[in-house]
Amino acid sequence: MPLQIRRNGCPAFVRENLLTLMTVIGVVAGTLLGWGLRVSGYEWSRREVMYFQYPGELFLRMLKCLIVPLLVSSIVSAIGSLDLSLSGKVGLRAILYYMTTTICAVMLGIALVTTIKPGKDPEAFKQSNTTTTKIVTKDTLTSDTLLDLIRNVFPENIVQATIATYRTRLVYDSKDPRAIKGNLETYKIEGDYQSGSNVLGLVCFSIVLGITLGKMGEQSRPLQNFFHSLSEAMMIITGWVIWLSPLGVFFLVTAKIMEIESFSELVGRLGLYFMTVLLGLFLHGFGTLSILFILATKKLPCRYLAKMGQVMATAFGTASSSATMPITIGCCDDMGLDPRITRFVIPIGATINMDGTALYEAVAAIFIAQLRKVEMSFGKIVAVSVTATAASIGAAGIPQAGLVTMVMVLDTVNLPAEDVSIILAVDWLLDRFRTTINVVCDALGAIIVTSLSQGDIEKTRAHQNDREVASAHELTELGKVDH
Repeated sequence: MPLQIRRNGCPAFVRENLLTLMTVIGVVAGTLLGWGLRVSGYEWSRREVMYFQYPGELFLRMLKCLIVPLLVSSIVSAIGSLDLSLSGKVGLRAILYYMTTTICAVMLGIALVTTIKPGKDPEAFKQSNTTTTKIVTKDTLTSDTLLDLIRNVFPENIVQATIATYRTRLVYDSKDPRAIKGNLETYKIEGDYQSGSNVLGLVCFSIVLGITLGKMGEQSRPLQNFFHSLSEAMMIITGWVIWLSPLGVFFLVTAKIMEIESFSELVGRLGLYFMTVLLGLFLHGFGTLSILFILATKKLPCRYLAKMGQVMATAFGTASSSATMPITIGCCDDMGLDPRITRFVIPIGATINMDGTALYEAVAAIFIAQLRKVEMSFGKIVAVSVTATAASIGAAGIPQAGLVTMVMVLDTVNLPAEDVSIILAVDWLLDRFRTTINVVCDALGAIIVTSLSQGDIEKTRAHQNDREVASAHELTELGKVDH
């Protein structure tokens, strides 16, 4: 009899987790193929690598196409269908959870980098690669970046916010006698819009619209039905697209391995730095988050983490928490969580919760300071902590966005922006690991907030039932009076 169960159990397990297993196989196969093509002796051109990446790029574009309609419709329908007091409590719990995990991630990263000291041998980095320095040229101040973060919360045009993000740019004006070349504070202040959805602004607008619909009651029912239907439609489309993930992830990983310039950078000079960040991400993802999960839910997270294989594999393959958001919501639905909570918490998490990015930026800033032999006082470490937390919130959920905000963190401790080029060789791989931790944190956050809000949900449901019973009783009494 046990043998019979075992024989039947294995196919059942494979059938239930087929997509997850295929996606994981896609990641592994992509790594092996990329490695094989890389060491084959043939020098692959950029165009040939692009051809390999093309199917994966199409998959990524499909996922990103779903982000804006799913994000807006999910938040509006979730808040609109929740009781106003309940939605306030859910939002507060979610933000407190995300802030707690981000602060814990930064503190863990700083503790590890100051203990391990991966930058204690600066001689090994004398000949650092600076071929891509132009990507990270600094043309704005840290204060401007923080102000832009708040500006983007309040977009002046909600339609424009779906395709563009506001950014302050400092321009040297040779005709201005007060302008000093090299001194950014004397430059002319200009603003422009760069390509990419203003996710913070969309989230803020969606929350306000959801609250408004909740206050309007029955009058808002047609609009609520529209957003609810749109959200469900987006999830159905996600269900179709998700079956392309094994193939998409396979080609994305293969192309990324093929375009690595030097494996010696990964295992040689940057090996200790790479392992420090990886250790921090592992301890945070399976240590800190697990402890918080146990304290909040009184359950072990293992069972839930085992169901997140598809989410983690997709996050690793795409290196985008925003692109993984539809899959994360679908995973939470499969776990039986209240969709009103998940569709509220997950989009907010995909926007403001970047634990992996915060940890990475704190470690990288102090690592570069160690290389430059810059003394890190307690005040500077606190400054790095605060800036890394703020920068991680400002980092859009797109591949390598943390590299852009990294400049802001370096500026806090007066390190040159060009020093980002030192860690570029391993950033592509660390980006995938930190994205994986980000989406795991989002999913666990949805479970925690659902668990903490269970009592309030039941009270609200009981109150609604009482009101329905009271209304029915009033109608019955009116009927008796008429007779």
